Amino acid sequence: MNKPTNGTVQHPPRNDGAQDGHPHPAPPKTPPRSQPPAQPKKGNSLLIIGIGAGVVVVIMALVLIPRFHKQGELKKSTDEMAVPTVTVLHAKPGPNQVTLTLPGNVQAFYDSPIYARTNGYLKKWYVDIGAAVKEGQLLAEIETPEVDQQLNQAIATRDQATANLNLSRTTSQRWEGLLKTNAVSQQEVDEKEGDLAARQADFAADDANVHRLENLQSFEKVVAPFDGIVTQRNTDVGDLINSGESGPGQQLFRVAQIGTLRVYVQVPEAYSASITADTVAQIAMASSPGTPVTGKVVSTAGSIDPGSRTLTTEIQVPNPDNKLMPGGYAQVHFDIQLPHPPLVVPANTLLFRTAGSQVGVVNADHTVTLKKVQIGRDFGTSVEITDGLSTSDEIILNPSDSLTEGTKVQTKEQADNTANGGNGGNTPGGGGTPNPATNPNANK
Repeated sequence: MNKPTNGTVQHPPRNDGAQDGHPHPAPPKTPPRSQPPAQPKKGNSLLIIGIGAGVVVVIMALVLIPRFHKQGELKKSTDEMAVPTVTVLHAKPGPNQVTLTLPGNVQAFYDSPIYARTNGYLKKWYVDIGAAVKEGQLLAEIETPEVDQQLNQAIATRDQATANLNLSRTTSQRWEGLLKTNAVSQQEVDEKEGDLAARQADFAADDANVHRLENLQSFEKVVAPFDGIVTQRNTDVGDLINSGESGPGQQLFRVAQIGTLRVYVQVPEAYSASITADTVAQIAMASSPGTPVTGKVVSTAGSIDPGSRTLTTEIQVPNPDNKLMPGGYAQVHFDIQLPHPPLVVPANTLLFRTAGSQVGVVNADHTVTLKKVQIGRDFGTSVEITDGLSTSDEIILNPSDSLTEGTKVQTKEQADNTANGGNGGNTPGGGGTPNPATNPNANK
């Protein structure tokens, strides 16, 4: 056998019969032995498993964490969308000095209807509407034939009573003289004196009746009760005059004294403390446009009317030339100082329900409370709140009609809250309140 050289393995020569010229069958081939696979080390297997698990965890983290985050954001957004968002603002005090404009009724200083005090027919009237009259001036005459006859009868009855009285007095005096001579008894003298007293009483009654009918006859002349002008004449010649004995009396004339006019206004309770005697008022009358007049407060009712919650105030206006006419409408302007000016809010914060005027206020826990308020002056786009609110209240702007007590809300504060009514509003005399502008980007 040959030794291997150069590191090669020498195989024995094939015995296939080629050498001796005769073929020989080939020996069966023996399959080569398979080498057993190399066994990996245990430490390497654990490393591979750990790396694979880490890769899986990283993949899951990259996929699931964003998904969970998005789900959380979606839930948060859904929850936030389920809670309504409202715009809130704070009420601000109104101006300290305001011009209060109120409607007034203009009346004459004296205004008296003239009625008849006796029955009869109108004989003649002497003045018509617009006539200036003096106190005691004759306005009309009434014919009273029945009263005249009654007076004549009463005078005759009194004359009869006078005669009886004189006779009774003379008889009483004579019997007193006879009593001194004991010609008559004391009883007879007392009877004569009693008859004298009765006759005196009869005369007094008849005399009083005469005076009554004389006064009644004097009512035939209808006279003016004071200086003034005739504003109405409701009768004419020949009219039947009823003094009220058999039905409602008939008004014949109406006389008014207009040298000084009275103007009555109803001052709201919130401003009643600012209206005192001698307070100056500027008055514009519809009957005299462009002619403002000045008057002064002379008195107030001293009590708030429980029906209207106002204070009745009287203002007197001089009218020496009688150019201003009573019975008309006037606008009265007061410039007053308010020690505690009421709060002013936009008109679109109010809720009008069966419980009264209310506003929605957001509490610290973001729940809604409906507060009942008392409304003062209405400026159109804003109103005064005289009771029920404070400057710290967060008031809901444009509240929904379905807003209820305890509703959970989110707030968005108004950026430019100018609800103090100080500049350019609708308040008469510059005390109005503009409608505040909203800024939807100002989130609280």
